[in-house]
Amino acid sequence: MKKLIALFATTAVASTAAVGSVALSGAASVSYDDNGTSASSTSYDADMTIVGTAGGTTLTASYDMDGSSLSTTAVDMATTIGPVTIAADMHDETNTTTDDGDGDIITDGDDRAVTVSLSAPVGDMSIALDDDGDITLGGTWAGVTLSHNIDDDDTTGSASIAGMDVSITNDGGSTTWSIGTTVSGVALTLDSENDVTAAFGLAGNTLTVSHFGARASVASTATVYSTSAVAAYTTAAVSRDLTSGATLTATYSTKDDSLTLKAAVTF
Repeated sequence: MKKLIALFATTAVASTAAVGSVALSGAASVSYDDNGTSASSTSYDADMTIVGTAGGTTLTASYDMDGSSLSTTAVDMATTIGPVTIAADMHDETNTTTDDGDGDIITDGDDRAVTVSLSAPVGDMSIALDDDGDITLGGTWAGVTLSHNIDDDDTTGSASIAGMDVSITNDGGSTTWSIGTTVSGVALTLDSENDVTAAFGLAGNTLTVSHFGARASVASTATVYSTSAVAAYTTAAVSRDLTSGATLTATYSTKDDSLTLKAAVTF
């Protein structure tokens, strides 16, 4: 099976030899955080994405530009050959292995993968197989989207019911969910971790209030370090589009009594 996937992947690479269309996009921002009682700090971020399309093949590459040199953050390719869709993650991201209390992984693995999906003619179901041998079944029936990974025993489902967007995930018996809806122009979200978000206002001038429930500490496992407990906290963010084309956002957080000012632009 891996030889078959490799053959498909080679075909996909060959099909990108002549790129007929290239699109550039990006975003940049600068943030000032007073960090409450701690020392203030300023951070910068600039990113660029290149999308090349030739027929049914698309190559997407993303780069971080605010460091001392251009750094690759993602390279993905997708192509379609008849009923078969091939998706290749071609970049091995460097994941942190620092034990700083937020559940970092212990050993950085290889994130690259090739997934071959077959659209079955029955019930609009798709069957996906990656180069690790994991099989995923997915599809949409009567407005309900379902996906199940056989090897990892993961099931996700989403649907819009009576004006509510509902999403449910079951991972090996542990279930999480989220609900989103709009009431009198206010966009509300609620999830199984007691997080609540309310967004007010019109496009270009909004107020978003979010409450994050307390998190209990999580013990380390063979693959990840432990996660520290976090008390419940609330944030309030005011965002406004400026005539210059930038967006200015002021965010206050009760977690550390901090105020963050961020100016961002997308292109």
